[in-house]
Amino acid sequence: MKLTTKGQVTIPLKLRKRYGLAARTEVTFEAAEGGVLIKPASAPRLQRLKTALRRARGSATSGLTTGDIMRQTRGE
Repeated sequence: MKLTTKGQVTIPLKLRKRYGLAARTEVTFEAAEGGVLIKPASAPRLQRLKTALRRARGSATSGLTTGDIMRQTRGE
């Protein structure tokens, strides 16, 4: 595989499928030992959601046990 004069290279289909690199996927390039790492860029919206979920995890303080919650959701 060769780099074009414009600095472009074709990522083999097998790798694009494996890593979810569809057309128009934003990617990032990172220096790695012995080469360059190409990764799908994190979408800002997805990153905000992950951050919000991480902050919320473990914050529920209803005082109810899992059994209590299950009984309430089942109408018991």
